[in-house]
Amino acid sequence: MVSPRSRELLGFATAGLLAYAADLAVFTYLRGPVGLGPLTAKALSFLVGCTVAYAGNAHGTYRGTRVRGPRPYALFFAVNLAGAAVQLLCLAVSHYGLGLTSQRADTVSGAVVGMALATVVRFWGTRTLVFRNGGRVGSWTG
Repeated sequence: MVSPRSRELLGFATAGLLAYAADLAVFTYLRGPVGLGPLTAKALSFLVGCTVAYAGNAHGTYRGTRVRGPRPYALFFAVNLAGAAVQLLCLAVSHYGLGLTSQRADTVSGAVVGMALATVVRFWGTRTLVFRNGGRVGSWTG
């Protein structure tokens, strides 16, 4: 039997992986065949990724929570922007602050350390701000 906490983590991770795949696919398509610039393509793919993650969490992970209207999506989008800022901050500190400028260092700081910290921010923000009390049992801190 899977505990409610494990089910929540698994659902959140699944929605995140689907969102990542959608983001990557849209970015690749927009940069390649469509020919958009990198920032425009990334901005649009980020919106698609956020939408996929929101839908996965709203209809899967936190389906017991009744959220309606544009406010929950706006909060979800803000939480995801905060996560993206954490990733960028990790990369900036490593690259510019610590002088670790190799491609490997950038990958580790942005895509490994930054992604891990951003995932914690996104998980906390999603469960605390967007889908409050979504059928959860107990607290993660208590």
